Amino acid sequence: MTDFTIVWKQILERIKKEVPPSSYNTWLKDSKVDIYLDGILKILVQNSFAKDWIMGKCYTKILTYLREVDSDIKNVEFNISPTVVKDKAVEPEKKVDRQQKNELPLKDHYIDLHDNLNPKYIFDSFVVGSFNELAFASAQAIIKKPGVYNPLFFHGSTGVGKTHLMQAVGNYYKNNLNKKVYYVTSERFTSDYISSLQNNKINQFKEKYRKYDLLIMDDIQFLSNKEKTQEEIFHLFNHLYDNQKQIIFSSDQHPNYLQNLESRLKSRFSQGMIIDITNIDTESKIAIIRSKLAQTEFILDDDTIQYLAETLEGSIREIEGIINNIAMQSSVRGRPLNLDEVRDMTKNVVKSTKNIAFKDILKAVASFYKVDEQSILEKNRKQEIVRPRQVLMYILRADFGNSLSIIGQKLGGRDHTTVLHACEKVAAELKNDNILLEEVVQIRSMLRV
Repeated sequence: MTDFTIVWKQILERIKKEVPPSSYNTWLKDSKVDIYLDGILKILVQNSFAKDWIMGKCYTKILTYLREVDSDIKNVEFNISPTVVKDKAVEPEKKVDRQQKNELPLKDHYIDLHDNLNPKYIFDSFVVGSFNELAFASAQAIIKKPGVYNPLFFHGSTGVGKTHLMQAVGNYYKNNLNKKVYYVTSERFTSDYISSLQNNKINQFKEKYRKYDLLIMDDIQFLSNKEKTQEEIFHLFNHLYDNQKQIIFSSDQHPNYLQNLESRLKSRFSQGMIIDITNIDTESKIAIIRSKLAQTEFILDDDTIQYLAETLEGSIREIEGIINNIAMQSSVRGRPLNLDEVRDMTKNVVKSTKNIAFKDILKAVASFYKVDEQSILEKNRKQEIVRPRQVLMYILRADFGNSLSIIGQKLGGRDHTTVLHACEKVAAELKNDNILLEEVVQIRSMLRV
């Protein structure tokens, strides 16, 4: 019988090499085996934050490693390790209430062994923004009329939601249309193909992949130089297409730019609809952050959400990870974090800034508004000067942490109450004035490296 305690330690050693040390030490290091029952291995973790991180970052990889050891494993569960809250001043019933309140709610989602679909990837949890609205519309089109775009091909950088969208289509086909669906990465397909050749089971392999109403293949950029696998996909494509079966592909770039990919495959990919999912814009980041906060039941004020949206450059998964960390810190402190605390927490992951001198910031603002630098510093009350001056004060305060008195000194000896009024005025207007918001974003981009 397999000793899963030993197996888990071995898997942790493998995962340790694949994730940042800080992430491993925070979320995985203290995990341990609870019980193995009816094909399900149950692992204990420290809290719901750890569970959330593992399910989002490592679940599929861990399940794959476990099945390499024991093919009978159906799933792996991550449960919260029972703990006792040491607080004599609080009654036991209140301890439970506090613990439940501070834990992030998370539904248990397991990848279906028969189709590799994760039930958490659905349209209801997919945030639509200007960067992905065309991709979302095309996905909606093929669930209303399968085959209208065939194949449907998504391409974009890592973490823009390609997998979520494709699996949302798969889950809809499966649950609402009662269709046979299969999701597979190109690497897994290649592995299955090689295994079938080695074990003389190529016919079973072909039958397996040709029986589906919807085939989803992720990350086809990894087919580069795999000539035999490309040939097999070509024939599989023709069979599915000729039988009016829907096909969805994804890649990190347009198929025409994929290196060492057969031209006949590129031709097949191009005969349907190719959609570019671009980098995430600020408004979409705000929507994603708000959606994640709603799931965690923690709150951030509008200024902090705006700051995160403007400064975080990472993927959706990275943004979600940062929100989880903020939620954890809020839980530990028993209150929402303020802007300064969030800025300090994220200082190593936000867009980097130069060590910019005041004169360079002044120059950027004056250049953007096409006004004279000296006029911003003088006591000039003309409207075309007042706005640039207030924006300059706001940026000095919000982005570079200058004190009110220092800003006042730099801008001609103004009183700190004048600076405070200007900063608060700009901060308030940014919530509703999209033109001002765009101006500030552009000026900030001029100051970024």
